[in-house]
Amino acid sequence: MTTLLSWNVQNGISVSGERSMKNIAAAIDRHGVPDLICLQEITRGLALSADDVGLDEVAALSAMYPDHEPVFGAAIDLRLADGKRAQYGNLVLSRLPVLSVRCHPLPQPADPGIRQMPRVAIEVTVQADDGPLRVTSTHLDYFSERQRRAQIERLREIHAEACELVAIPPPWAEVGPYGRLPQATRALLCGDLNCTDDSAEHARLVAPQDRPDARLYDAWSVLHGARAHPPTCGVHDHRQWPMGPHCRDFFLVSESLIDCLVAFKVDVETAASDHQPLRLTLKG
Repeated sequence: MTTLLSWNVQNGISVSGERSMKNIAAAIDRHGVPDLICLQEITRGLALSADDVGLDEVAALSAMYPDHEPVFGAAIDLRLADGKRAQYGNLVLSRLPVLSVRCHPLPQPADPGIRQMPRVAIEVTVQADDGPLRVTSTHLDYFSERQRRAQIERLREIHAEACELVAIPPPWAEVGPYGRLPQATRALLCGDLNCTDDSAEHARLVAPQDRPDARLYDAWSVLHGARAHPPTCGVHDHRQWPMGPHCRDFFLVSESLIDCLVAFKVDVETAASDHQPLRLTLKG
């Protein structure tokens, strides 16, 4: 079995305002340490406020999971006034061998007057027991619908391009930058997609593509049919989410992974973040 966890950890800030990566790790480990841990809203030295020192959460989490290889995808990477570099983005921790990594910047079309920040999708291809598995973790824009829709289109393109490269591989060199790269049609997209399960945006994410093998499927719906998605946000934090509990975090899978789906659970108990952790179990 392969277990994956996806969670927007809000930089380790709990509903009570306490900031603790130890609490995040405790919630992650509650039902066993996953093989892949996909976390959104992770800072590496970027201060969150004027009085914040700018923690290195990548280093903190890497130390807590020494058996996992850390892969960080920076959506923000800048030089601070003191000369230090600061980054912000998504972190993947993998106990499975990491075969390759790609970092995909997502579109940020101008949307005047709307609060916004750059977004990225971090893609890791890992060696699972039954072959390569391509896992992409991302966090789409919250405030700008225009940017979020553009980001969804790019994610669809990324998956379709990967499937096409498997079907029509290029001529590979023996070594060097034109050498063979790991490819996988078995793919999974996860993260805080900032759209609800009944939205047009979610429908677009799982809509058919020109290539039949490039369609993505909502893992919860595959396993549970028309049963309502469990809430992944607003469960405990009613200040940021006055609309109450709802779903905006997902696992989407390629058709080739449908028969591998075993279980999908959302931990609604922890209040270590404003979102809830999602855990997916796959055969192999």
